[in-house]
Amino acid sequence: MIPLTALWLPILVSAVVIFFASFIMHMVLTYHRSDYRALPDEERVTDAMRNAGVTPGPAYFFPYFAFKEMKSAPVIEKMKRGPVGFLTVRLSGPPAMGKSLVQWFLYCVVISIFAAYLSGRLLAPGTNFLQVFRVVGTVAFLGYGAAHAQESIWSGRSWVVTLKHLFDSVIYALLTAAIFGWLWPKSL
Repeated sequence: MIPLTALWLPILVSAVVIFFASFIMHMVLTYHRSDYRALPDEERVTDAMRNAGVTPGPAYFFPYFAFKEMKSAPVIEKMKRGPVGFLTVRLSGPPAMGKSLVQWFLYCVVISIFAAYLSGRLLAPGTNFLQVFRVVGTVAFLGYGAAHAQESIWSGRSWVVTLKHLFDSVIYALLTAAIFGWLWPKSL
């Protein structure tokens, strides 16, 4: 068993590498540019939302109904007529990239801590690279990628977008696994 404190270097190095890899994947490479698109007649739609009192915080589902009403004729008609969707409204103002980047980095650290915790419990000092790579890679992939499928299953996100995020998660997991394998303690 390896204590978390003995794995601080791979935790931090992997978080930094994933942070910069995600920058390259989202800002330099072009495959995520089609993940979102503009609303048709955006000004009219956003004016209507503002006038209706739509606020940040809760996620909106439309048309809204209580689950006990799900099979009622009026709800079924609204669902058929559409549109049907989920809406997340953020705070107004310019994007708070600094705050989001700090949160993303901390999330990367948390994923690496979980990978370190589990691998430190399962593997001994001196474990070979491939064994460390498999355990850490599996945990990292689950941390970075598993929840993306839920967005397609429950929220209607395009499976193409989800597959792109899962691809990103594979890259993040491979990088995390390689760093842990490379920096795995030989002894304590």
